[in-house]
Amino acid sequence: MKDKTHEGRRALVISTSRDRGALAAVRSLRQSGWLVGVGTPDGGGMLGASGAVSARHVVPRPRRDGAGFIEGVRRAVAAGSYDVVFGGGDDWMAALATYRDDIPTRVAHPSADVVNAALNKVGLSDRANRTGLAAPRTVPASAQAIADWEGPVVVKCLTHWAHGQTRPHRIEAKLFPDTVSAGPQIERIRKSGAEPILQQPVKGHLGALIGVFHDGHLDGRVQQVTSRLWPTPNGVSTRAETVPVDEDLAARAESLLRDLGWWGLVELQFLIDDDGTHHLIDLNGRFFGSMALTNAARPGLTDLWGRLVLGEKVDSLPDAAVGKRYAWTAGDLRRAGVERRGGRIPDVVDTLRWASQGVHSVWDLRDPGPTLHLASARLRRVDRKPKPAAATT
Repeated sequence: MKDKTHEGRRALVISTSRDRGALAAVRSLRQSGWLVGVGTPDGGGMLGASGAVSARHVVPRPRRDGAGFIEGVRRAVAAGSYDVVFGGGDDWMAALATYRDDIPTRVAHPSADVVNAALNKVGLSDRANRTGLAAPRTVPASAQAIADWEGPVVVKCLTHWAHGQTRPHRIEAKLFPDTVSAGPQIERIRKSGAEPILQQPVKGHLGALIGVFHDGHLDGRVQQVTSRLWPTPNGVSTRAETVPVDEDLAARAESLLRDLGWWGLVELQFLIDDDGTHHLIDLNGRFFGSMALTNAARPGLTDLWGRLVLGEKVDSLPDAAVGKRYAWTAGDLRRAGVERRGGRIPDVVDTLRWASQGVHSVWDLRDPGPTLHLASARLRRVDRKPKPAAATT
């Protein structure tokens, strides 16, 4: 396939309008010379406010039979003549893989069977153990499993998307002291049409290994550790920092990805215990929350992925720079208000100090539109709040 000119590559990113990972990816693609359009349910939002975006489209969430989603993607591709489409979340990614034959451009993600296997948390845990990676015990929440389970338990959905899904939002993982107290959450997941699972908690801090997997190896490797989360204690990174790549971990991860048949961008998430053992808890094959850190530490990774989808010859990328910092400051301030490490004021001061030294999930002086959009939306919500009735005497 003939290479496109540098300015000729055109990408469509479909996601929710407040997806911080998709925002970082859009910025990265534009910096690499791509023309980028976004498709969101509301046709813009925070993501569309970015100056890196050349066009905005309405793409409904992939729900029920997928007809509205497919039509939205088809209209966007026709309007923007896009060469490749990326999904910004598990449901968007899985839907693109599932409806690939109905989408008139290249889909960046692997085949539907590979994506579904990666998103199936029970199967992923079994596969990890089989290929040499540690993973917490993970089983379907059957009546027998619930009765036999002892001690704390994390309750999750088996997968966050399936064809025919009707629930509007994903249900996040929650930790419970036992299966009795977890009962309402298990029932909530069932009533939503999803399948609940039970997972053994791992005490440790969050880490990740990132890269583009192709030709049997991980390219442009980024390894990071997280020191703060929101919501506490099972949320997403509000602070992270890049560290040297653990070669043994990377080799085991590549074995897993080969066994899975994976291809393209991947973020493997681990909980790292006191002994330094990495326990695999998730595989993200799409843009993720701390994508801005990856862009800063290993520029060009999203461009590499897109060019591989286009069939271009590419050079390998070296590992990420070590010591780069990331901050999701809004989340970290909310965390500081709850955790109050060393006291509320010291924690807030420490949060602001960290933020001054890192790249941010949304804020970028060169592209202030998304931050201004969020600030404006917050002001509108405050203004719409009902005013207290005047006191009478």
